[in-house]
Amino acid sequence: MNDATDKIPHRGRELLEVLARLGGSARNAQIAQVMGVSEETVRRLVKGLAEAGKVQRVHGGTYLSVEQDAPMYSGALEQNAAEKSQVARTALSLIDDGMTLFVNVGSTTTYVAEQLRERANLTVVTNSISVVGALAEHNGTRVFLTGGEVMRAERGCFGRRAELLVRQFAYDAAIFGCDAVCADMGVLIANPAEAELTRTAVEHAQNGIVVTDSGKFNRRAACVACDPEQISDLVTEAAPDAALQDALQGWGIRTHVADPAAAAIKDVDLPS
Repeated sequence: MNDATDKIPHRGRELLEVLARLGGSARNAQIAQVMGVSEETVRRLVKGLAEAGKVQRVHGGTYLSVEQDAPMYSGALEQNAAEKSQVARTALSLIDDGMTLFVNVGSTTTYVAEQLRERANLTVVTNSISVVGALAEHNGTRVFLTGGEVMRAERGCFGRRAELLVRQFAYDAAIFGCDAVCADMGVLIANPAEAELTRTAVEHAQNGIVVTDSGKFNRRAACVACDPEQISDLVTEAAPDAALQDALQGWGIRTHVADPAAAAIKDVDLPS
């Protein structure tokens, strides 16, 4: 142990261990939940660790300095943080106690996982290390982490082994983020492995719930997440434009726009 590490308090070393278990980066709220302390305590510890060069801070989150690929994920957590928080609070209104859920990797789904702590007795299947950290053994919730190849930048598992576990459950809802939503192709994901796992989960779910901020609207990405008609709900923080609304309505997708004041669901009035 070097001199810098010797000066780190016990709780600081514990925080570093938690970050390592969560894949190298996490929201401060999630770190607080795992450690059983307040977010203020986490912020104080993170400040000291940052001064020691052990971690780097982003808005609402922290990542290990030694994780060279961590900024990719932590940067996504920081980007549009307020909007993602609104989306997550609204998505919670679609989930009841006792449901069986699939929750995919992603920055927005990390926010959703934090909100899901308010529900009890869930069964959650996920390929996301962050989701496991937020929900495992909390409030009666059971969490199953898929196997497969671990992609550190994505903080999740992918591949054939992951798909095999996902296929073993019948989901009330599959919750996933995306990289783009467009009127001609639907919901798109950049990572082919993530898109394949998403399709598998949605095929075994009663409802497919897309959670995304409006910055993804009218953009393009490489892979189709799934047949858009398999998606039941899209949760966002700002209404899509008219062309995209028409497409969503044609696919039978219910669009929910977060109310930043009340954090309640507000259905978009789509043109008939």
